[in-house]
Amino acid sequence: MRALVTAIIANAFIRAFPASSLRADLLKQIALLCGAILFVWLLSLTSGLDLSAGFF
Repeated sequence: MRALVTAIIANAFIRAFPASSLRADLLKQIALLCGAILFVWLLSLTSGLDLSAGFF
């Protein structure tokens, strides 16, 4: 189900923004920036948390 929803959203973006579009490149950069920010935020949440093998 999740893969189907992801495919539907990806197809919608592909139709809305052609590959040669400047807006598509801008959207990709914004998505990468948001992903990087989310990754750093998640890493900051685990700061000080013991993630060694004994934790699991």
